Amino acid sequence: MQKINNNQKQRQYHHHHLKPENPWFLCLAVVGLIGGALLFASVLRISNSSPLFCGGVGDARTDANSTTLQMEAILHYATSRVVPQQTFDEITESVGVMKSVGPCNLLVFGLGHDSMMWAGLNAHGKTLFLEEDPKWVQTVLKDAPALQADTVRYRTQLSEADELLQHYRAEPFCSANHSFLRGNHKCRLALDMLSDEVYDTEWDMIMVDAPRGYFPAAPGRMAAIYSAAVMARNRKKSGVTHVFVHDVDRKVEKMYGERFLCKKHLVKGVGRLWHFAIPPATNVKTDFC
Repeated sequence: MQKINNNQKQRQYHHHHLKPENPWFLCLAVVGLIGGALLFASVLRISNSSPLFCGGVGDARTDANSTTLQMEAILHYATSRVVPQQTFDEITESVGVMKSVGPCNLLVFGLGHDSMMWAGLNAHGKTLFLEEDPKWVQTVLKDAPALQADTVRYRTQLSEADELLQHYRAEPFCSANHSFLRGNHKCRLALDMLSDEVYDTEWDMIMVDAPRGYFPAAPGRMAAIYSAAVMARNRKKSGVTHVFVHDVDRKVEKMYGERFLCKKHLVKGVGRLWHFAIPPATNVKTDFC
């Protein structure tokens, strides 16, 4: 009986301290909402020295759609207690590239708390998100229908990271001078079943911040990093492809980034983010690095 009374008291305690009428709860909530909005607004100010933002000035209809997307992004972060996964300094590095290369084709591995931010910053360009979990895609798009996202089926597990490097060395269809993605079923690192839009678009920026890579059965980011390298090397337009890899404090992201995106192409490291500038394959030797 005493146990029941203690549990009742505990429930009453949590109810009192978490209910919206509690002034401390309201204070923390307001701080969180303001913080999210200020973070996004701060990034907007960084980009605001050039036309909004990546993509320059478009026609009136494009500008109207872009402004709507940006306002939706601001409203999203102003009314949410979640903030982007990356730090302000990490985001600033990517935004600086957006300012320099626009109009942008931005491919993002992962659909999460920062997706509205990337779409808002790249409102004049094309932003496509690749996500492993179809249920999560439906959940996010229900609240943010303006986002464009595809579901990706990965053929890898994090526990296979070392073995997949051996597979890469042994499988001719993984080699740098014979690398391709669409329909490449023999190379397990190649994302072989993406949409035509992914394959047919020349991406100016690729952000690898997914899939999950923090437990053995997770897909890991081996295939995402390898496929980003292949896309960058197969670029036909002039200039380089900017590839960003997040969580490089982890073994696999660091190892695969160095192996396929190459230290010599590393422009800068900020926090847990690496920024690579990858030239087309015609400008480099046949090996990835």
